[in-house]
Amino acid sequence: MAMTPRRKPAVKRNRKNTKPVGTQWRFYVAVGVLFSVFSVLIARAAYIQVISPERYSMQGDMRSLRSASLSVQRGMIVDRNGRELAVSVPVETVWADPQRIAEHNALADTSRWQALAETFRMNRDELIGKVSDPERRFVYLQRKVTPSEAEYVRDLNIPGVYLKTESRRYYPTGEISAHLLGITNIDGQGQEGLELLYDEHLTGTPGKRVYRKDAQGRVIEEISQTEAQQPKQLTLSIDQRIQATAYTELKKAVRYNQATSGSAVVIDVDTGEILAMVNSPSFNPNNRADLQSFKMRNRVITDSYEPGSTVKPLVVLSALENGLYKAGDSIDTSPGWLRIGGRRVSDPRNYGELSLGGILEHSSNVGVTNIALELGVDKLLQTYFDVGFGNDTGVSLLGESMGLFGNRRRWSDFELATLSYGYGLSTTTLQLARAYTTIASGGMLRPLTIFRQESPLPAEQVFSPDNTRAVLRMMERVVSDGTAKEAKVPGYRIAGKTGTTRKIRAAGGYGDEYVALFAGVAPASNPEVVVVVTINEPGTDDYYGGTAAAPVFSEIVGQTMRLLNVPPDNLHNEPMKAASMGGSAP
Repeated sequence: MAMTPRRKPAVKRNRKNTKPVGTQWRFYVAVGVLFSVFSVLIARAAYIQVISPERYSMQGDMRSLRSASLSVQRGMIVDRNGRELAVSVPVETVWADPQRIAEHNALADTSRWQALAETFRMNRDELIGKVSDPERRFVYLQRKVTPSEAEYVRDLNIPGVYLKTESRRYYPTGEISAHLLGITNIDGQGQEGLELLYDEHLTGTPGKRVYRKDAQGRVIEEISQTEAQQPKQLTLSIDQRIQATAYTELKKAVRYNQATSGSAVVIDVDTGEILAMVNSPSFNPNNRADLQSFKMRNRVITDSYEPGSTVKPLVVLSALENGLYKAGDSIDTSPGWLRIGGRRVSDPRNYGELSLGGILEHSSNVGVTNIALELGVDKLLQTYFDVGFGNDTGVSLLGESMGLFGNRRRWSDFELATLSYGYGLSTTTLQLARAYTTIASGGMLRPLTIFRQESPLPAEQVFSPDNTRAVLRMMERVVSDGTAKEAKVPGYRIAGKTGTTRKIRAAGGYGDEYVALFAGVAPASNPEVVVVVTINEPGTDDYYGGTAAAPVFSEIVGQTMRLLNVPPDNLHNEPMKAASMGGSAP
């Protein structure tokens, strides 16, 4: 019987092990890679968002945030009537972006760079050297150019060269008020005078706008905006009409007398306001190409001189205040000289018996010396102190000198004598003006001010009004009949006093250079202004206060009276003029 072969049982395969070994390995690698990538991304996101968000936030802001400065113009300085003395005007400044210039290969166009260099009066190679570094993004080419230059730069259209608006300080009055106002630098910061002293007051605070822009440069978000704080305006007590008059007359006098320099100041008697303060030589603050430091000094407040005979009215006033003399008393000045401590005090001639007014009229050294010796040094020095000598005037201007006011324990009789006729002490032109303002105001010592006042500053009564009026009447004789006839002003009563002093040499002793002074009050019947004129080192033979300084006083006062509409108080000596109706007389 045939044998049937036995079949082998079928082997069941495990479907779970159907994948090849290589495929399984790749699967795990892929999963591991994905897990690692996501882990790194999550870790990076955590680092950016939690651990160090500021850095990347800042980088993002640098790409999208923008800020713009809301600039403010520097505050104006105006005179008491609102006339502009210092203003800021918009001008264009030329700047360059060297990186943008390199990107456009703009330096290859040499002809346009040559034209730009000629516009700025520069060498072309020097100009190109400024913009040759492509790493830089901002370079000034020329600050504050003229409108025509700015238009020419715009027409050149050089890639990477741009214009931006800045402001420039402009002084409409030029050299007339330069010493008082001062100047600013190219960035608009005060450097001298009121510009420096009140720099913060005039500057203000710029505003700021922060916003976000997209990639196309469109504004998509306003972040913040800070309003600008506008600067303040300075309103001075100066009357520019009087200032211009005083400067014109002073400048002519300095030139005519061949003097080294000169100063003049005009004070309002009732308020202590300074109506004019001028010096010569001066400088043009709008053109500083030839600026010299000695021309920038405000000599009214910085330079002090021995005041000479201009202090003699104070000696007479001191005698009246201390009861030693009365207004009608006389003093014997014979024989015209005195010998004190081996030295001689003398007059030009023997005037004999002189009243107190006659002593001022003839400017008698012997007369005031006799008064001073009777007064004593303490009383005389107290009078000088009472009018502000040796102290500041109250204007608080930079560089103000307090002069030289002796404070020693013992004084010789001769030193006391020299004090009585203005030697042995020094004052500034402004200090002398304040002293005469005290006399003109009826004995009221008031601080001076350079700012317009709505009401007079507080004052101290230091002298009797009756005595100051008596001294004013005596000083009228100086102008009408004495050494100051050149100070007369038609139609007005004038009171004043001349002074002529020799200057001290640096090595000691007195040299051959002089200072001519005149201090006066107008009108004498009802004082409105005090004017002091100083002519330093006249180069002619007429170096006296009565011939060099008094005529300047006359011109300044005459025009000031008209500008202030002060009515005449001395018409009885003036010839009457009839108005003409036209035609010829029969």
